[in-house]
Amino acid sequence: MEDIKEKVPMIIAIIIAVLVCIGAFYFLEFQEEVYYTQIDNTKITKLVTTDNMKYQYKLFAYNEKGKKKEFIFKTSRELRDEAYLKLETKITVGVKQWEEVQYDELPEKVKVNYSK
Repeated sequence: MEDIKEKVPMIIAIIIAVLVCIGAFYFLEFQEEVYYTQIDNTKITKLVTTDNMKYQYKLFAYNEKGKKKEFIFKTSRELRDEAYLKLETKITVGVKQWEEVQYDELPEKVKVNYSK
């Protein structure tokens, strides 16, 4: 019985460590957030690369609460200047994917940062 009482703190510590790891994995892998930006082709860099991603943008974007964050993402082509984009982002990879949207589709707290 003494052996079990001595091992209980270690077992509890292992269980807590496993739960923390699962929580961190969930937060990093499944936590996605949507941001919105407007294309500014003065913020583009042409890349010398062997893959399909020939251009890189470095733009500020806003989430639906108006929080501002800078993103760097690559594209296979130069995007339409002043187009609005919806960026699907992940903590681990940055911009996961993007799609062009209309001004009317932007959340109100994003619209205040861009003129129509």
